[in-house]
Amino acid sequence: MKTIRAVLAAAFVVASFGMAVAKLPAPSPMTDTQKAEAKAKADAAADLVKQQQAKAEDRVAAQYFASMKAKGKAVPAPQMAAAAPVAVAAPAKAGARAKK
Repeated sequence: MKTIRAVLAAAFVVASFGMAVAKLPAPSPMTDTQKAEAKAKADAAADLVKQQQAKAEDRVAAQYFASMKAKGKAVPAPQMAAAAPVAVAAPAKAGARAKK
């Protein structure tokens, strides 16, 4: 009896989800302004990821050199300089968007 109730409940959930999704309207196409904002936001996120990756690499390298120096082992000098900080653009304010 419990199995039948569980199967019926699962069928009800699947059917109601299907009906809810079927009633959703299609998303409206993005305007040129929205496309530009999305591209700028994606570029800023990519730059931030690059900056965080560079900081993490520098931190790991510093820990490695410090631990090797503490052990008294000779470590060759790093071949590359530390990564320069990347300037991250501030996101556009909501009030600056084009009025409809």
